[in-house]
Amino acid sequence: MHGPLPDRDYRQDAAIGPWPVAAIDRILTWCNRIIFVLASIAMVAACLVLSYSVVGRELFQMPNYWQDEAAVFLLVGTAFMTSAWVQQQRGHIGIEAFVGLLSPFANRIRLWLVDLASFAFCTFFTWKSWTLTYEAWHEGQVSDSMWAPPLDIPYGLMALGMTLLCVQILLQIVAPIAGASRR
Repeated sequence: MHGPLPDRDYRQDAAIGPWPVAAIDRILTWCNRIIFVLASIAMVAACLVLSYSVVGRELFQMPNYWQDEAAVFLLVGTAFMTSAWVQQQRGHIGIEAFVGLLSPFANRIRLWLVDLASFAFCTFFTWKSWTLTYEAWHEGQVSDSMWAPPLDIPYGLMALGMTLLCVQILLQIVAPIAGASRR
């Protein structure tokens, strides 16, 4: 077992450093807190919708043509929209097995390389998500179910969540370079 990394200590305040970095960090922290609360509500709503679906189907033989899809939309939105919050807490990729073996300087390099690789992947994923969202909106794509909600809603949530994640990762890459404390 190893102890926590010095740069993973949870802090409620925003990064201290040059004003653009600190301002972006404060804004993103504020957005992440709001999204976290809304995502928690969406998660409970998905549980309620699925419970209603099961009870309605089993006890009253009600059709459930919208419940499963609504729950999936809520869960997809929750997963992608909270990804920046999870990254802010350093809850994503980190290759923790090497932490105890490396010096503090080597750990900083490791975190920086992981952030760069994550940023490259997430940037591509974000670009593809926005492309998918635009295509769904432009072509009026809907799901194949009887309910047929527009697909630009979940795709848009995915694209927006990935955009926030890219901003968070970029902030974590730039902050130490700009002289701010690393989150």
